[in-house]
Amino acid sequence: MNKPKIVILGAGYGGIITSKKLEKLLKYGEADVTLINKHGYHYITTQLHKTGVGTSSDRQIAMSIPELIDPSKTHFLKATVTYVDHSNQEVHLEGGETVKYDYLLIALGFEGQTFGIPGIKEHAFEIRSFRSSKAIYHHINKQLNLYKEDQDPSRLTFVVAGGGFTGIELLGELADGLPKLCKEHNVPFEKVKIIGIEAAPSVIPFFPKQSVQYTSEVLEKLKIKLITSTKILGCTPDKVILENELEVPTKTLVWSCGVQGNTIVQKWGLSIERGKLAVDPYLRVKNTNNIFSIGDCSLFMKDEHTALAPTAQVALQQAPVCAKNIVASLRGETLTAFEYHHKGSVASIGLSAGVGKVGNVRLSGLIGAFMKLVIEARYLFNLGGPLLIIKQHFGVSSEPVKMTAKQ
Repeated sequence: MNKPKIVILGAGYGGIITSKKLEKLLKYGEADVTLINKHGYHYITTQLHKTGVGTSSDRQIAMSIPELIDPSKTHFLKATVTYVDHSNQEVHLEGGETVKYDYLLIALGFEGQTFGIPGIKEHAFEIRSFRSSKAIYHHINKQLNLYKEDQDPSRLTFVVAGGGFTGIELLGELADGLPKLCKEHNVPFEKVKIIGIEAAPSVIPFFPKQSVQYTSEVLEKLKIKLITSTKILGCTPDKVILENELEVPTKTLVWSCGVQGNTIVQKWGLSIERGKLAVDPYLRVKNTNNIFSIGDCSLFMKDEHTALAPTAQVALQQAPVCAKNIVASLRGETLTAFEYHHKGSVASIGLSAGVGKVGNVRLSGLIGAFMKLVIEARYLFNLGGPLLIIKQHFGVSSEPVKMTAKQ
């Protein structure tokens, strides 16, 4: 008798944690589990701003997938998914290979949302993946080098679009990391301009007024210019075009104004709502019994009108329930409905400041920054126990992550 085949697409937060939970829940030989990801590393998405400025080593952010899983229980396949044939229960991969499944989890993450603004897709950078963040770091170094040749001030103007958590974290990291990079390239940091642009009246507009005020004050102390209540109308390689006939000459625009689910899932003939895979209370794609989806590419409605936001916290809560339901499905047992419990949100603003809210407690300053570190440490603990925490903080390799053009 052939063992059931469980296939997981994507090794982000949702995919990697589901695979780890399946390793614990499945009996020996009960099922074959295959984890498919287009590159060989899993990265900490909430730390990608550090990769963008080079304030952390590659291996602190991106970890080898084969080192995170139990190879005796989970088979890792480095490949790019092109299509899911749910009629024949096959995953098609780039290059023509197919992988059969009995149970499938789609956890393919997100893409940037440009809202159709001219030039953003072509000229702006994104904090979207490890590779896209690394591209920001290389670009910054290139601009510092070129500035020494042509003294073009726009090369030292770094613009971040979006005043949400990703945007303010990158702004703070730029203020922390650029002085060192400027010193390495013998460029005067006092000539650098860091600008944040937000269409809403303030940064983090979804937070309490005190948190907004604190964040604005910290960014001001870091000499970051904030342009609020202003929409971006377009972008060229040399400038950002704003409403009210304003322009910002720059060679560097980082876009962090929203995300959408991975659009590849829209081509597979599965239930799509609002551009994402619509799932039922048990995290199964609607109208299927053996296909699950979690994280940013799935749409889970917490009530009749409101969907869960595409956050790491959501994916991390969905993963254990999803693993439990996959096992229950293959055993013919009752499935568990997913319930989301918001535990708070915290963002760092450079190394020594942070802002957030956990329960009814508002956090700011060093306490906020410390809480962000605690949250990251807790994730590492769930992923690989105390040894992974020690390795990532004290014994991480300085070897850079190797990337191919298609990653």
